[in-house]
Amino acid sequence: MNLRPQSFSYRFAEEVLNSKLALKQEIEKTLFGSHINISSLSRPGFNKALKNKFVEKGWQSQPNVFGRYGDPSAKMDFLKDRIGIEVEFGHASFLGIDLLKFQVSSYSGLDEIDVGVYIV
Repeated sequence: MNLRPQSFSYRFAEEVLNSKLALKQEIEKTLFGSHINISSLSRPGFNKALKNKFVEKGWQSQPNVFGRYGDPSAKMDFLKDRIGIEVEFGHASFLGIDLLKFQVSSYSGLDEIDVGVYIV
């Protein structure tokens, strides 16, 4: 079974990712490489496989959204070179929370990311 990726760009996200083309390609290889057979994975298994691959490629896993002074339970899934990634294969009810993490990390005084990648 192969994934058929669909990409949606909001507020010039595609252009920002293209300015970091090597990282964009790294994300795409991690998601769509032949190393993951999704037909045999559960959602938790797919999450674990993605975590292992991203961490192996130097992505920070579970960084705090608010830095060391904020809520320690508010974490992004992955962060590298000002690109934040959230992976959500669970409930649609988490959509607002996940998008808020991107907003807080980019627009507020934190200024931690330039672009967020939401994998659903």
